[in-house]
Amino acid sequence: MKRGELDDLVAFATIARARSFTRAAADLGLSPSALSHAIRGLEVRLGVQLLARTTRSVAPTPAGERLLRSLEPALREVKTGIEALSDWRGDPSGSLRITTFQFAAYTVLGPVLPKFLRDNPRVSVEVDIDTRLTDLVRDGFDAGIRWGNSVAQDMIAVRVSPDARMIVVAAPGYFERYPRPQTPADLEDHNCINYRFKSTGGYLPWKFERDGKEVRPRTAGQLVLDDGELAMDMILGGAGLGYLLEPQALPYLRDGQLVQVLDDFSTPHTGLHLYYPSRQITPALRALISVLRLDLRDPPLADWSARSDDVDPPPGVEA
Repeated sequence: MKRGELDDLVAFATIARARSFTRAAADLGLSPSALSHAIRGLEVRLGVQLLARTTRSVAPTPAGERLLRSLEPALREVKTGIEALSDWRGDPSGSLRITTFQFAAYTVLGPVLPKFLRDNPRVSVEVDIDTRLTDLVRDGFDAGIRWGNSVAQDMIAVRVSPDARMIVVAAPGYFERYPRPQTPADLEDHNCINYRFKSTGGYLPWKFERDGKEVRPRTAGQLVLDDGELAMDMILGGAGLGYLLEPQALPYLRDGQLVQVLDDFSTPHTGLHLYYPSRQITPALRALISVLRLDLRDPPLADWSARSDDVDPPPGVEA
């Protein structure tokens, strides 16, 4: 397409819709004579008459009607694309699509989203809960929130939570039947409740560290579950030892419903990070990052009890 032809096509579509050179010229900010000259030039270049003119009216010819039908969807797309640029400048506006998992949704997004939406009335947020790692670009997401060590290196990541630990817990009644384990190796003699990933079918490994060495003991038991809420119920009911994120267990540890063991072997894992694929971000995403970015003075992750069967893999493990 030659320089200026897009302007001439826009002029033609405006005249064809308005059925008037005068009204179209006013809409485009041109004189009627300049507009008439542009259309004559377009018709000469295309080799067909696009508009039938009389002293009282103007209307598209059959060739013009066909061209208009082809042009209008394309011109609408161009208009939509230009209008969408407003998401990239000025005050936060537009939509944000965030992929994350249940734990992060409750502990990171839950506390801030109500105020964020009140403060940014022109921003809408869609939160997609999924345990699987998602391709942001392919699946149309603006950002994701995952454990730091599962974020791809080519992503820009912003820490949004402190580190978190995986801990071993059981109901007090369980320890009326079994002695408390003193080392990870002792778990082989216990009834461990194992979690199976829905997406891969693999088990969640129980990982520990002592003297700089990682230990993964054999953890067998009567129960294998892929439902986080049911797993918590079974642990609270005394069915076996559980391996949980510390913030999930805290409410039950505080009121005595659970007891923690092997504390010296539990190690912190990299906290949650919001990540996105480009340094050019919209004002809406920038505003969300500003309220989520971790202040090192912040308290640990909020208490959170398992409320869904869609529980994300813990630190260091991805489904």
